[in-house]
Amino acid sequence: MGAHGGSFLVEPEPTPAVEDFYAGDLDGQGYVMNLTRLWAHVPEAQHLLSQVLEAVTDAGGLTFRQRAVLVAATAGELGDSYCALAWGTRLAAEVGDGVAAGVLRGDDSGLDEADRAMAGWARRVCADPNGTGAEDVDVLRRAGFDDRQIFCITTFVALRRAFSTVNDALGARPDAELVTAAPEEVAAAVTFGRPPMAPGD
Repeated sequence: MGAHGGSFLVEPEPTPAVEDFYAGDLDGQGYVMNLTRLWAHVPEAQHLLSQVLEAVTDAGGLTFRQRAVLVAATAGELGDSYCALAWGTRLAAEVGDGVAAGVLRGDDSGLDEADRAMAGWARRVCADPNGTGAEDVDVLRRAGFDDRQIFCITTFVALRRAFSTVNDALGARPDAELVTAAPEEVAAAVTFGRPPMAPGD
């Protein structure tokens, strides 16, 4: 493991750019997340990724709940425990603990039609983008999304998958604080991916 123990990489030297990068976490969460320590090797990369995600979020008019559905479904399909805990908790605040836990496990029965369509599409894009068909896109259209929104939803999922892939491949472990903050049903649903840090690690 790396020097910090939260990934396979050694934490970068504390340059002004790295310290500025960490400051966002300290201000927002009160601690520096393991994935932030990982992306601190090239902070500009995460900044640029975030800008593209923001662009498609705005262009597609994606609400916070919709983004939470997309990330939770993507994380569950990919087996990414980090984003599953972080965004499963956020989704739980929007739709309830049991529904959020269901989405992480691949059960969308508690969602409305539009959210079910998004969650199902996210899993298809994540699992096998070459396996999708026009009929899958039609499900999104019938749920009320136009083609611009469908493009934005798809790009959002693809970029979140890329973000998770970097974190997972380089061994980023969910922070102990994420487990503490997660509702019991959400935490119990995350039976995949990297094991979380224990308090005090």
